[in-house]
Amino acid sequence: MTRSTSHAQGPEQHGAAHHRAHGGGHGHAHTPQDDDTLVAVLDLDAAIFAPYLTGVTARIEELAEDAVTHVVDLGAGTGAGTFALLERFPQARVTAVDSSGSMLALLVGRARAKGLQDRVRTLETDAGAGLGDIEDADLVWASASLHHVDDPAAALAGVRTALRPGGLLAVAEMDGMPRFLPEDAVAGRPGLETRCREALGALHAEQVPHLGADWGTLLTEAGLAVEQERTEAMELRAPLPDGVGDYAHLVLGRIRGALDGRADPVDLDALATLLDGGPADVRHRDDLVVSSTRQLWVARRPADHA
Repeated sequence: MTRSTSHAQGPEQHGAAHHRAHGGGHGHAHTPQDDDTLVAVLDLDAAIFAPYLTGVTARIEELAEDAVTHVVDLGAGTGAGTFALLERFPQARVTAVDSSGSMLALLVGRARAKGLQDRVRTLETDAGAGLGDIEDADLVWASASLHHVDDPAAALAGVRTALRPGGLLAVAEMDGMPRFLPEDAVAGRPGLETRCREALGALHAEQVPHLGADWGTLLTEAGLAVEQERTEAMELRAPLPDGVGDYAHLVLGRIRGALDGRADPVDLDALATLLDGGPADVRHRDDLVVSSTRQLWVARRPADHA
């Protein structure tokens, strides 16, 4: 098993697979605007951290012992992982799995626009509900999706069944949403983002209890052999890639919405000044720093599947 920690400096060394955006929508009515915001967050994350995804798929390719012809993208979202895997494995087809029919429809439309519709099929189901009759997957890609399931052991048992003997499962996770703000982002409120993250962490402990789980242990307990485990602490500084201001605005806006009534009102008002279009708005700042820790586990279903 390989364990490594890297501290990168610069956008060319950073990236992330798409992820479900934590920090908004819990306990509130779901609206089309929520969908639009989530799509924008996922697309910006995929663009800003694209090099990371390229590096991850390259490492998976190195571990694959046989040709990869069937990939399952578990929690496919807007399709960043799907399309990266189709590019990495040109002989493969991808089954994109998501609980959102609208996300899958968006993904199919993008596949059609890229001329890839014949290599993509969809399965609308929850990540923890099993993968239907799939049992020939060479690779299951689960990017920021497994921590949403109610029962990780049951979900991993379903993934194990979907994998062929010798097939790989790649679990990509992150330590919550990236951080953006300098310590003194709002005058008189030092440590604003840290306090908001702590309050958000308490909310996640209630609603997403498997965020931050020890997936290495869970994979082993599921009968999978962990072959690689990596942690990458990343920091993007100026010159930042395009879209970072918009990304920070969307993420912090979702955090503020999630913390309504759960954080110091003074902090929430201070956070609002970073989102209101004024001179302190994150879309106008030149002092943002994007920090994120990304984790990857790659495990294999043993050839002996007794």
